[in-house]
Amino acid sequence: MPNFFSDNPDLLFHYNQFDLEETVDLLEQGYSNASRFDCAPVDYADAMENFRRILELTGDLAGNCIAERATSVDEEGAHLTDGVVTYAAGTQKNLHQLAQADLMAMVLPYEYGGLNIPFTIYTMAVEIISRADASLMNLFGLQDIGDCICKFGNDAQREEFLPKFATGEYTGAMALTEPDAGSDLQSVKLVAYQNEKAEWRLRGVKRFITNGCGQVLLVLARSEPGSKDARGLSMFVCRGDSTVKVRRIEHKLGIHGSPTCELQFSDTPAQLVGKRKMGLIKYVLDLMYRARMGVSAQALGISQQAYEEALKYARERSQFGKPIYEIPAVTNMLIDMRIALESGRTLLYATGQCVDLKERLETQASRLKERGQSTAEVTAKLKEAQRIASLLTPLCKYVLTEGANKITYDALQIHGGTGYMREFRVERLARDARITNIYEGTSQLQIVAAIGGVITDVLGSFFDEKEQKEYKGALASLAGRLKEARQLFRESLQYVVERRDPTFQDVAAKNLVELYGSIYVGYLLLDHAAVEQRKVFIANRYILNALSEARRHAEAIRNGAFADLLHADKILS
Repeated sequence: MPNFFSDNPDLLFHYNQFDLEETVDLLEQGYSNASRFDCAPVDYADAMENFRRILELTGDLAGNCIAERATSVDEEGAHLTDGVVTYAAGTQKNLHQLAQADLMAMVLPYEYGGLNIPFTIYTMAVEIISRADASLMNLFGLQDIGDCICKFGNDAQREEFLPKFATGEYTGAMALTEPDAGSDLQSVKLVAYQNEKAEWRLRGVKRFITNGCGQVLLVLARSEPGSKDARGLSMFVCRGDSTVKVRRIEHKLGIHGSPTCELQFSDTPAQLVGKRKMGLIKYVLDLMYRARMGVSAQALGISQQAYEEALKYARERSQFGKPIYEIPAVTNMLIDMRIALESGRTLLYATGQCVDLKERLETQASRLKERGQSTAEVTAKLKEAQRIASLLTPLCKYVLTEGANKITYDALQIHGGTGYMREFRVERLARDARITNIYEGTSQLQIVAAIGGVITDVLGSFFDEKEQKEYKGALASLAGRLKEARQLFRESLQYVVERRDPTFQDVAAKNLVELYGSIYVGYLLLDHAAVEQRKVFIANRYILNALSEARRHAEAIRNGAFADLLHADKILS
């Protein structure tokens, strides 16, 4: 029987490489939780064993139940009748089983019925679920709504909402986007106002809301009359009651099991979450770290299953008297898919641990402040962690979602004409992958989000450390290739900066981000190759390709290959 955790050697490799000791110690409050909660671990080894059992349970449900229902979920989809959204029958069964297994509140503290696990472990669960059914991830992955209430809400809000998230009685939604405010969230117009009793009410429309039919909605709304920018926005929590009308659900290319709703709020009772005016500039930004990572894990899960389908088909399908697996052109495609999968997974879980570090330092700073102790040292570390996380999370989403579209495209190509038919899973996977580099910020916006960290070279110290490290044998040669790629980056960056042309910098951003990101992933793979022989081949092929691409990027920047973009009006008129 398949288990999407224990049957995946690369997933197990990463799990065994995790260094989460400080994060777990903080989450478990020095393991004092064990005296209050029976399910709490007594030490780090016990915690990691608990996490393994959770992931094995998730993998079992994903491989043996959720994956088997994915086709029927895709065919039935969610549907809207008389204003009521109904999930596909398979989705309902999936959510029931996940709730029964206590997997719907992984990231919440024990006191609210959660499992209190680190974000990195949760991200691994999201990948596993996404491999089975990407549309289910859009419901399972909304646990971050509970996390947001837990972090920024008050005690009454935590007690009101979180326990029922844990039991699966509540699902949620992030109601952020509007017809005229998609990526540009500072243009949100939905109004939050106070009545004569100083009670908050919401009025307006939200669009493209994943699981907008959820029982609990986090809503970004304009609370400051006359404001037009981010400083006028606050975060609210409300129930999906009769004052919230689902006007329509979208008919989408893929992820059919996930309802995408247009919502009308008509004087909906709401509660302010946290402080006024902080909705976008603090709370949504915090949500974005996790949202980008969730979609990255979703993309990776889709990619993994597309690869598995292509590999299986290539071994079984014979042409010209032999399996197409033995045709070099097909073999090379499969190898490239595998390299993209493993390098992407390396980036995902390095980024996950970075987000865990950021959140750990935030918690430490908050606790020190409550005790009246100095936060200077922790605050300095936190700022650095935030800078790195602010680079890696958009980079991660860009790389993995673009990679998912390429992997699923190639997986369908390997299937030939049969892959285009609904009878084969790869057709659904290709459709599901397409949304990943669009929602939670398009690939182009991820470049915009990442370029600041690239320009300021926030990973410079990391690269310096790796350049001083002594690698042995073939790895020494690969380390030399990464040094060469870094030098190309430095020269390219210098060229861009010295031009003092913001427009040119914007145009060059994609090349710079891709070049910089490949150096980072290259060093991560190099370190993995030093401890796992199987990873040597992965590192070798990735780094050689990365250096080739680095030369292309550098040449494009210096020789004006995209200079015509500066004259787009003349070309496109």
